[in-house]
Amino acid sequence: MSVMFRSRYMPCDECGASVDRAAGREHECSSERRTDFEMFGLRGEVAQLESGVRHYLATAGGRFEAWLAARHVRGRS
Repeated sequence: MSVMFRSRYMPCDECGASVDRAAGREHECSSERRTDFEMFGLRGEVAQLESGVRHYLATAGGRFEAWLAARHVRGRS
């Protein structure tokens, strides 16, 4: 009969931190850690967004909007 190794530490579902199950105290996620963990989970979507924006800016409409935004920033609107 094989016995599976059961780790004392398990990742928190909310922030990904290693939580000591044997400690017997409640884990509190920090907002910074939770944000980092959520961004890590969305890394594929963030990469697709960047690619999509670059693709759009290569179109005629995207070039026009970039020109218009630059004009607005320079204060000529």
